[in-house]
This record gives sequence, C-alpha cells and structure tokens, in this order.
Amino acid sequence: MRLGFRSELCSGCRVCELVCALENKNANNPKKGAIRIKGNFPAPGRYEALLCDQCGVCAEVCPVDAIEERDGAYIINPEKCTNCGICVEECPNDAIFVHSDLDTPIKCVNCGQCVVYCPRNAVYDEEGDVVLEK
Repeated sequence: MRLGFRSELCSGCRVCELVCALENKNANNPKKGAIRIKGNFPAPGRYEALLCDQCGVCAEVCPVDAIEERDGAYIINPEKCTNCGICVEECPNDAIFVHSDLDTPIKCVNCGQCVVYCPRNAVYDEEGDVVLEK
C-alpha cells in the first residue's frame, strides 16, 4: 500500500489521526497517530497531510537497525529502538513523530485504517489494496 492525499477533499476533521492512534496505540489521542493533518491558512487555504511513503530512509539511518521492512512497511522494533530520534530528524516527509508518553517514535505501519475511515476519501491508497468497507 502507498498512501496518497487529496488536499482539495480534506476538511481538517482529523479522523485519520484518531483512527490511527486507536488502531495502533490503543489510545484515544490523535497525537499518537502516525499521520498528521496540517492547516495551511490563510494561504493557500488547504490542508496538508504528513504521511509516510515507506521510502526506507528511517531504516537506513537507524544506528541500531531497529527499523525493519516487513510486507512493504518499515516497522520500528521497540526492543531495539533507543529513541535517539535520528529517524525523526532524517525523515524526508516529516512523517515520524514523538510523543512524551511513548518510548519509541510513531511511524506508519500501513494498516490502512486512515484510508478506510476518512469520511471524504482525502486519504487514499494509491495502489488500491485497501477495501473501503465501513
């Protein structure tokens, strides 16, 4: 799966952030999601999504090899991660996040829930692998 974003369809509701946090961190806290919606106002007057494209830069720069590719997604191994923050700094999409409650950075695992639950289809799967059954 490769996530895409249509800014013209986004209303800024942040459902994608919340459903990601619920699915992957069991937390009712959008700041624990692996996607961020950013408002660009007043100009150009649209929302932008900070989302992972699974490029692998994070795995390349990790000094302890804590990020491994599995089924097309780069996953952070919490047993190996030292929370050094190098992956966060080096991510070309600004799509790896830190939260003070967590011991490891937050990164997309390609679960697809943001695609399934986006009410306006602003977040989508460019490859069409995610079935939209709500």
